[in-house]
Amino acid sequence: MTSTALLTDHYELTMLQAALASGHAHRRCVFEAFARRLPGGRRYGVVAGTGRILETLADFRFGPEQIDFLRSSGVVDEPTLAYLADYRFTGDIHGYAEGECYFPGSPVLVVESSFAEGVILETLVLSILNHDSAVASAASRMTAAAGDRPCFEMGSRRTQEDSAVAAARAAYIAGFASTSNLQAGLTHGVPTVGTAAHSFTLLHDSEREAFASQLASLGTDTTLLVDTYDVTEAVALAVELAGPGLGGVRLDSGDLISQAHEVRVQLDALGATDTRVVVTSDLDEHAIAALQVAPVDAYGVGTQVVTGSGAPAAGMVYKLVSRESAAGEMEGVAKASKDKLSVGGRKYALRRRNETGGAQEELIGIQRQPEDDGDDRSLLVPLVRAGEVIVPTDARSAREHHAWARAELPTRALRLSDGDPAIPTSYLDDWS
Repeated sequence: MTSTALLTDHYELTMLQAALASGHAHRRCVFEAFARRLPGGRRYGVVAGTGRILETLADFRFGPEQIDFLRSSGVVDEPTLAYLADYRFTGDIHGYAEGECYFPGSPVLVVESSFAEGVILETLVLSILNHDSAVASAASRMTAAAGDRPCFEMGSRRTQEDSAVAAARAAYIAGFASTSNLQAGLTHGVPTVGTAAHSFTLLHDSEREAFASQLASLGTDTTLLVDTYDVTEAVALAVELAGPGLGGVRLDSGDLISQAHEVRVQLDALGATDTRVVVTSDLDEHAIAALQVAPVDAYGVGTQVVTGSGAPAAGMVYKLVSRESAAGEMEGVAKASKDKLSVGGRKYALRRRNETGGAQEELIGIQRQPEDDGDDRSLLVPLVRAGEVIVPTDARSAREHHAWARAELPTRALRLSDGDPAIPTSYLDDWS
């Protein structure tokens, strides 16, 4: 077993120590993960990383190596170490299905457990949700802008190595067709693609030799990179060597709109009417939207998708919203500090829809489920029961859910300009 228990912050365990000492550690509690706002004037966010959280939960155990480290570092005392040595999450978790669209205040993850069991999951939950949801939210904007043209994720070299794998999974959930990252293919089943970079052309004594070598090895359906030297000459050479059945050409620099038009005209004139034009070069959702007027067949996206296209974290927080009172009843609690207000009480969420199935409102009930008026849908689904994961955690299921959930949103949700959330968030009751 590879423990994930130290993927947490020091203060989570010192809080645990103090709570054990005060006798409050085993109070029943409810923690919720949510975003107070959407980043950058965006219209919606995408929940991603839930499957990874559930997969790491099984390995969130403190084995001898972790206990020895905590003891030698003096992080917590012996009674706390004894508790951690036997730690196992035995509570319940509800949440939005992975791939679901969320809005300000959406309770995307609800953890019901003792304080001790729930509090030390905070850092793990937030580190995964904030990263993966940021990537998926950016990726969804990109695939929406691309329409039926596929997007390929190729940002592994622009982020940390483990983050690259997680980013490839998150982008796939939000509609990207494939990734360049092989570990994402092995771990998460994301389709992988790739051909050659400029270094391959520069390795050879001529572009002719480089193209001939690639075609001989990978076949004529490969994609040739044509902007190492002169694009027009490279396209002519590519079709000469591969014939009209050449799979594709890739443009990675310059005025992509103009070049795509010129290359398409040239390919068609050479009889290569089915040869794809693939563009890369630091694309984001705005560049993809602009390129929709060009004869482009696919987009390769790197830096901007793996870094959230300007919003590298989703802004999720993890707050205690309800606790067991001295009388044994659950009571709402909330943070009231300036600019960081929270709403107390356990939340239930409903997506209010119109008669045609379009999303109209995010309706959140406090301590009770909002009433379905006949065509709405409940958003919170059981994920963990008594410590056991009870839902699929694979990326493909989340991808299918996202495609369906995004299609439910009003068309204004897909606008790239800054604006208010696509649907409002309303609370059934004011809590005080």
